[in-house]
Amino acid sequence: MSSKKLGQQSLGLSQQLSIKLQQDILYGDVCPGHKLTSQRELASTHQVSRSTVREAIQDLELKGIVKTYPGGGSVCLNLLEPHLDMPLGGLGHSLEFQLQVMEMRAALEGEAAFYAALRATDEQLEKIEQEYQIVHARSSGVTTLAKAKADLRFHMMIAEASHNVLVMSFSQIFYDRYFNAIYGVLDLTLKKFGRYPDRIGAQHTQIYQALMNRDAPLAKKIAIEHINYTRSQLEGAG
Repeated sequence: MSSKKLGQQSLGLSQQLSIKLQQDILYGDVCPGHKLTSQRELASTHQVSRSTVREAIQDLELKGIVKTYPGGGSVCLNLLEPHLDMPLGGLGHSLEFQLQVMEMRAALEGEAAFYAALRATDEQLEKIEQEYQIVHARSSGVTTLAKAKADLRFHMMIAEASHNVLVMSFSQIFYDRYFNAIYGVLDLTLKKFGRYPDRIGAQHTQIYQALMNRDAPLAKKIAIEHINYTRSQLEGAG
């Protein structure tokens, strides 16, 4: 018997379950801000008692991995947040800073789209499809603020489907910290052209289609092109 198995057997059931749940979080099966499976379901799935589950959850909470709310379940925390102080959040209206934010979005969303195409579960792809249909249906007649929120929700769902805890965690912090800059980009684009360029909506469609086809290289390519195209509009290119 391997030393790893011996080590696992020497651990109590609650510690074994705690390790399993930590692995689920590390491998992106539970997203930051999302609830863990209920204690009843965890007990049934892992064939352990409810008290064992409670002990495992308490261990995760002591480690700062989850936070439990009375009657509200246990929520996975963003593990990067305590260690990542994102600067310059107040410069959202600076064009130079907005361009830097777009540069980072291109890199981040390209990787997110690539791994989402490879790793997304069927359920995640179904939810992305539903969100895409909502965004597409509401492409006109809504405020710029609503468009910005819908755009980031779509891209955050892709990041979550990447099953990369660093991509998910950083995306969540990045979008929240620099929302004003991202919103400002869309607002400037609208003011410059009087409407959003058709190519932006078409690129959303191409990203969506690449994900549905699980074409990782194409999903990455279009995601990067999408952000760079929007960035070029701010620079007067394109």
